[in-house]
Amino acid sequence: MDNPENKKLNANYHTHTELCKHATGMPREYIVKAWEAGCSALGFSDHCPYPDEIKEKFWASTRMSENQVTLYFEEIKKAEADARKAGFTFPVYTGFECEWDKTIYSWYKDDLLGGFSVDYLILGAHWITEPDGSHLYIAEVTDDVNLLHQYIDQTIEGMASGIFKFIAHPDMFMSGWKEWDKEAEMCSKALIDAAIDLDLPLEVNGFGMIKPMNETSRGLRFQYPYREFWEMVAEREAKVICNSDAHKPELVIENARHAREFAIEIGIKPENITEEIFK
Repeated sequence: MDNPENKKLNANYHTHTELCKHATGMPREYIVKAWEAGCSALGFSDHCPYPDEIKEKFWASTRMSENQVTLYFEEIKKAEADARKAGFTFPVYTGFECEWDKTIYSWYKDDLLGGFSVDYLILGAHWITEPDGSHLYIAEVTDDVNLLHQYIDQTIEGMASGIFKFIAHPDMFMSGWKEWDKEAEMCSKALIDAAIDLDLPLEVNGFGMIKPMNETSRGLRFQYPYREFWEMVAEREAKVICNSDAHKPELVIENARHAREFAIEIGIKPENITEEIFK
């Protein structure tokens, strides 16, 4: 007989839409595919917009604009209402995936969480803030130790802000770094220890599993989830959530299932943290 807890884990809280300019599909399509896949809970967390006056420093070409937030909410609510009429039963939540930059903390806390009243924010650590206020993609950091350390410090600062429910793809820095060396091990330990101290779940991200793999001296590795990082997570018993990071409707639950399979193989017991996220 199926374990009821396993059915509860058939969820995904990391979902994008075409509004971010690098995904396909709108909320209705994701909800239908999630229902077909036996979803237990679905969270939309598209990349957040930034204020118009500063958006060009915040990757405006791959983020929705500020004036699309209302459309984002309306599309999710309408799709959920139509799904309810059709007999769909799982809860649907609305949130944003945000990068950390301390200069826009008030935008996250007062505007996104306060003014727009989203259900949750997640920390997607994609970048390093540079001296001129622009942002460097972490996957482009391949051998600069100082930049890697700056990224880890900045990410931990974001984790400690108290406004995020979990950290997405915390091992994304291995996309560029690639080799599991002393620096990678030390940086991973710092991130994992911070997550444990802050009681903040770490996300095994299924989207990374369908990207081209990296060749390393230890063999092929996913860009993320990176095996050695998650073996350390398992050993230190940090909280773990598994998500799809879906950029296509057909992957809305499938990627999360692959992430859970990976986690279980490593020796991690993924958690059902719905109540924790939305309490």
